[in-house]
Amino acid sequence: MPDSPDLTVVVPMYNEQEVLPLFVDRMRPVAESWGVSYEVLCVDDGSSDATPVLLQRLLREWPQLRVVRLRANSGHQAAISAGLARARGRHVVTIDADLQDPPETIGEMLRVASDEGVDVVYGVREDRSSDTAFKRVTARAFYRSIRALSDVDAHVDAGDFRLMSRATVDAVNALPESNRVLRLVVPALGFPSASVGYRRAPRAAGESKYPLAKMVRLSVDAVTGFSIAPLRFATWIGLVGGVAAIGVLVYAVVGLLLGNTLPGWTSTVVIVAAVGAVQLLALGILGEYVGRTYTALQARPTYFVAHDSLEQRSPAQPQGQTRT
Repeated sequence: MPDSPDLTVVVPMYNEQEVLPLFVDRMRPVAESWGVSYEVLCVDDGSSDATPVLLQRLLREWPQLRVVRLRANSGHQAAISAGLARARGRHVVTIDADLQDPPETIGEMLRVASDEGVDVVYGVREDRSSDTAFKRVTARAFYRSIRALSDVDAHVDAGDFRLMSRATVDAVNALPESNRVLRLVVPALGFPSASVGYRRAPRAAGESKYPLAKMVRLSVDAVTGFSIAPLRFATWIGLVGGVAAIGVLVYAVVGLLLGNTLPGWTSTVVIVAAVGAVQLLALGILGEYVGRTYTALQARPTYFVAHDSLEQRSPAQPQGQTRT
């Protein structure tokens, strides 16, 4: 196997045929300017469009390109995890192919990591004007909620664009949990870190692969994976409901003794409906944690690799080195 490169850039891709040529045209000259050996590891997350064909063509044109194809669509976080598991670089950068996160920032990340001696450099979105108001508000609410509910010091406005040392990548790969949310897993490790600010650009082409439903699912995985506050919330709701029930009981007894009771079903229906709603909420919260535990006990892989272009290259073919 060729020597390990200084840097691996992991790029998860799913149906990115429109943006892929733009990404390569922009990434390749930037990568050549870093002055280090590198590989660009594209993880094809079971694309159903022309993305696999384009990647195979690019393999013949770009020696530093490496393609790992998953057998089925496994999701964005799983695709990144697959890339981290196979990355060989002494540093690893994760970046999406949509060019909202600028590849030019990677060079600054390398400089900061070297100058400050940190294991992680986060890309922080200082300008999110290209995002909708709804996405900006919900993103900030998400990160602030995570910081309030757990001990994870998650960077506000930092997504999956980051640079990690080999020690950090090895620590992430060693974690046994499934459905991991890497934007919280990495800060939870507590390794020395720094940040680099950048302006988030509009998507260069194609459509977003993170609709509202996937964002909600990611949020649920993040909360249940890093905080037991919802369980405590269910407990407190139960206690408050019990106190309220005692209060209603006292009120009913006093009314009965004073002869002020009036027959009626409205109050009864309201109380029963409220208590039932609280019970269902508590059961739903418990169900999320039980389901997560059940999934972990099954220990099923979150992705399956179909092939890795590195394993198919001839030993004489260059890989992971800058051109001279």
